[in-house]
Amino acid sequence: MGGYAVYKWQRARSGDLLTDDRRWLIIAATAIGALVGSRVLGLAEQAPRVGLSWAAVFAPGGKTIVGGLLGGWIAVEIAKKLLGIRSRTGDLFAVPICLGVAIGRIGCFLAGLADDTYGTPTRMPWGVDFGDGIPRHPTQLYELCFLLLLAGGLMLASRRPHRNGTIFRYFVAAYLAWRFVIDFLKPQPLLYGLDIIQWACLAGLAAVAIGMRGTEPEVA
Repeated sequence: MGGYAVYKWQRARSGDLLTDDRRWLIIAATAIGALVGSRVLGLAEQAPRVGLSWAAVFAPGGKTIVGGLLGGWIAVEIAKKLLGIRSRTGDLFAVPICLGVAIGRIGCFLAGLADDTYGTPTRMPWGVDFGDGIPRHPTQLYELCFLLLLAGGLMLASRRPHRNGTIFRYFVAAYLAWRFVIDFLKPQPLLYGLDIIQWACLAGLAAVAIGMRGTEPEVA
């Protein structure tokens, strides 16, 4: 709800390239793509530990924000192609997504070991015991702080002249780079030295780099 409130405020303040009908179609595509992407990448992340089965597919849990972000992005690009929308339309989503994920990380932290987002053991004084007697990096809180800083930076950037789509791509690039780094502090199975999330982050960063070469008119 917090993210949606910020989205409405930003849309009222800066306007929108899309009509209401088309924007809601884009939002629907985002939601569907995020759900599918989150589940697919979550299952891929779990596969080295629990294997793949129909039971795993329909079991609760097993979702990841990186998969949701990439899945939603892909779905939007497909929807825009079908609707004949050529403009980049994601800037209004950047800060709301930041805040929505930040709020969600509070729930991840409170869920403890059950959420599977905790960090590796640490001797740092801020290490948190999530119930197994081992102080661990509170990676959920690290991400909460990062996202709040990123949201502030994106809001400042949005007030300066920029090309359509730039703010959203700044967000995607920053978040994927962050997740690539912070996942070194998470006890996940590795594939050629990196976990599945990190490989997905690299793929997403490559897509951002390619997409940034496009041209869009500057907006104030």
